[in-house]
Amino acid sequence: MRGLRWRYSRLPSQMEDALCGEDSDEEEEDEKNEAAAAPVPNPENPVEPQLTEASQVLGASEIRQLSLHLPPRVTSHPWSLAFGTSRDGFSLRRLYRQMEGCSGPVLLVLRDQEGQVFKWTGSNSFFVKGDWDSLMMGSGSGHFGLWLDGDLYHGTSKPCATFNNEVLARQEQFYIRELEAWVLS
Repeated sequence: MRGLRWRYSRLPSQMEDALCGEDSDEEEEDEKNEAAAAPVPNPENPVEPQLTEASQVLGASEIRQLSLHLPPRVTSHPWSLAFGTSRDGFSLRRLYRQMEGCSGPVLLVLRDQEGQVFKWTGSNSFFVKGDWDSLMMGSGSGHFGLWLDGDLYHGTSKPCATFNNEVLARQEQFYIRELEAWVLS
């Protein structure tokens, strides 16, 4: 990760737009055909994703609920655990190393010491910024929607314009029990 420059990355509010990226016209046409052929999840009969290993954060009902909000082009792909604190330890640097070379959309989930799982509101675009000492998501008025320190043990959440959110945990400052990064491709 030497020489990397960290900056805010704008992710569109529609997850489908975030996954499309800036592809050539030919690749976009292939993706449209792939999306049309992919099963469309509905609340009565959701497509259940296949996980490469058990999640320490999400239960079966939470995984089913999340899968309802994923774009059709990723619903048939397995979820590969790229990083998990129970397996890989509490280290942001290790998270970055584990994610290096991963391609495809990533789902980052965590549960705090009080059992809270953070929810994305979907009402606004959000930003991600990372460096060796912290990882931040969402911003506005000098606050981050979610801030995680370099040891992936301490976190802070405050209301921010990007998420249009309330505090994502029971308290602004919290301790992380488990964090996972899943690659959806």
